Amino acid sequence: MELYLDSADIVEIEEAFKLGFLTGLTTTPTFMHRGGVKDVDSLIVKLSKIVPVLQIEALGDTAEEVLAEAKRQLDLGLDPKKTVFKIPVSLEGVRACNMLRREGLLVNVHLVYTLQQAYMAMQAGASYVCPLVGRLQDQGHDALSLVEQCVFAVDHYGYDTKVMFSSVRTAEHVRNALNLGVHTITAPWKIMKALTENNFTTVGTEQFVEHTRLMTVKVKNVVDTVNPTVTDDTPLVDAIVKMTEFGFGAVTVVKKDGTLVGVFTDGDLRRKIQQEGRDVLKKNLKDFEYGKPVSIEGDALLNDANALFKKFNVDTLLVTDNGKPVGMLDIQDMRANASK
Repeated sequence: MELYLDSADIVEIEEAFKLGFLTGLTTTPTFMHRGGVKDVDSLIVKLSKIVPVLQIEALGDTAEEVLAEAKRQLDLGLDPKKTVFKIPVSLEGVRACNMLRREGLLVNVHLVYTLQQAYMAMQAGASYVCPLVGRLQDQGHDALSLVEQCVFAVDHYGYDTKVMFSSVRTAEHVRNALNLGVHTITAPWKIMKALTENNFTTVGTEQFVEHTRLMTVKVKNVVDTVNPTVTDDTPLVDAIVKMTEFGFGAVTVVKKDGTLVGVFTDGDLRRKIQQEGRDVLKKNLKDFEYGKPVSIEGDALLNDANALFKKFNVDTLLVTDNGKPVGMLDIQDMRANASK
């Protein structure tokens, strides 16, 4: 199924065609008017140099006027093999369609609201016939049934016409078009951008990124090099202030000679207050007992750190370089870095 962009916004047109696989562009005088276009011919020429196929309006009260307008636009320098002239369906419109097709030019008969209109366009040799699904549904009509009938007519009678699904309002319309077997669809950029989105895809991608980083990124590449360290004779209150200043949930406690004593965490603080009350705040860090801190070498992978977090049920790991404390890895920081 061909995929056209429906727009006159030069910024989004340039962005959309970076995809590299769009069939072409459909545009309308209404789009141009809304965009404040003042020189239609200049815009048409510019667009023709950006997109593979350009579908533009050719208007006139009679078939002869439509034919003259199409030729005038071609004289601007448009490639007749890459230009499709859009003509509103009418008796003069289908006559103009037939005249243009006899000269080898491409035609899209659009603003189609009934199967009878589509039939006349097909009989006239239209390259495209274009039912407006969104507009029909706005009026309470069964637009999808009309599209289905148009596709059937092309296939059953062997018309050399492509049914274009247009007036696309939702991503669901694109699914409808695919299910109905239309030959081409033209959609706004905002709808087109949403076609690859799905929450399950997003979640799965995030998991793949996280797991890849866990297996390839080293602890030292994500750990904060700032390591809040205090000596064991530091008052507990001062240690709390230091944790707050550095935004860490723990401090490394060392002796005056730099020998590691242990790690004091905000979890330890909560437990001490629960056990001893507010009087614990009068103590120094050397008044507490420390178990051996859970540590990890900076050259280890985040995957190894993740395993330690789970095994020891801790929130912070002491990061070392050849056994010397160089920083701390918080479980939330690790998760944040793994998902980048």
